[in-house]
Amino acid sequence: MKEELTGPMDKKSQMVTTALGGGLGEDQLEKDKIIERQLRFQNLLMSISTQYINADVSDIDRLIQKSLQQIGEFVEADRSYIFSYDFTANTTSNTYEWCAQGIEPEIHNLQNIPVDFIPQWLQAHRMGRPFYVEDVSQLPQDGEFGLRAILEPQGIKSLITIPEIKNNELIGFIGFDSVRKINQYSQNEQDILFVYANMLVNVLLRKESEERIAEQEAKKEELLQHLSQQNQELNEYAHAVSHDLKAPLINIYTLITWFLDDHKTTLTESALKPLYQVQQNVEKMDHLIKGILDYATIDKLTTADRDIDLKALLEDVLETLLVPAHIHIHLQKSWPRMYGNDWRFKQLFQNLIQNAIKYSDKPKGKITIGHSEREGVNEFFIKDNGMGIHPDHFERIFQVFNKLDHNNASSGIGLSIVKKIVHHYKGSIWLQSEEGRGTTFYFTLPAALG
Repeated sequence: MKEELTGPMDKKSQMVTTALGGGLGEDQLEKDKIIERQLRFQNLLMSISTQYINADVSDIDRLIQKSLQQIGEFVEADRSYIFSYDFTANTTSNTYEWCAQGIEPEIHNLQNIPVDFIPQWLQAHRMGRPFYVEDVSQLPQDGEFGLRAILEPQGIKSLITIPEIKNNELIGFIGFDSVRKINQYSQNEQDILFVYANMLVNVLLRKESEERIAEQEAKKEELLQHLSQQNQELNEYAHAVSHDLKAPLINIYTLITWFLDDHKTTLTESALKPLYQVQQNVEKMDHLIKGILDYATIDKLTTADRDIDLKALLEDVLETLLVPAHIHIHLQKSWPRMYGNDWRFKQLFQNLIQNAIKYSDKPKGKITIGHSEREGVNEFFIKDNGMGIHPDHFERIFQVFNKLDHNNASSGIGLSIVKKIVHHYKGSIWLQSEEGRGTTFYFTLPAALG
């Protein structure tokens, strides 16, 4: 995730000082608050993204409403909402709204509003920019249909609206009103709100697609076309979320690294500790985002299947893994040829072998990889002498984001990916394990090629 440093040192230091809340002259407590807020915002956005990915279409409206409240409360807004644009009628309408306790809802008063009433923010949205008014009272008095005349009766002191863009087309916006006080939004907060807007666009697209499929269920050909379209949209959604979440993470990681390079000799270990924690959490989120993308695209690969030499594939996998010196991996000599997608097979074996390495707790670790043929299927196994797994956890470990050890940087998605690939090829997977003695994972795949 590291990027090369360019530009003069004084400019770089100024960027880092600004990003971290004023630099070395700031009180340590204030710096810790900024770092802690960044981490909470990252975790909140990741939690919302995960819920959207796993949501049933019937639950999407509730999750959108919930996320409006979560984001609104985080940025200390009093009202958060979603509007859709109708450029055929040249109007905009409020479709979702959350209000803090004691704040009057406005959704029923904000239907089919002519876009001519909001030319300033429509212009900003068409350019892909936010429309931000820090203090409504500073707006000009521009008549009964002017922007100030629209906002002040709603008690709005500050607001920010972020455009929603689908395939380079403006379709709506999300907004946040502050009624009780004037509210300021940092550039970092605005960037995160853009990511949230993109997430909403994609989840609403998914909702619309699945509703269309349900309505046309009786028409077989149309149903198949919509299923194909849905898969494509979900794939694009996973890539969009991955890209949009990685951008601010890379920025945070780079700024922290710059700061550490410049000041690690002048700061105490206690002052540096929070910065190292930020780096670790950013790396953990990077692994999580990659895992989500891999999981979402397993059954949507477009590359052609081919004849695969499993022995050569496994040798390639082992060359790419970082195997500690105390662990010995034994690979069975004879292997079958299989027909399928080599990326899926690599993901399948790589995740299982990495799992065996990760949970090796013996001075001399041993991992054995082998297979046997029976009744028209190939049965594979990865056996280790590691810490083992309690039977109560046998099912849970295959669930997305579940892991036995919460102290490492793994995403908790690896075994979910394994299970999804095995089921994609109509196989089955199970394990045998004894705590303290080791674990053996078994899985079967149809013997497409002998």
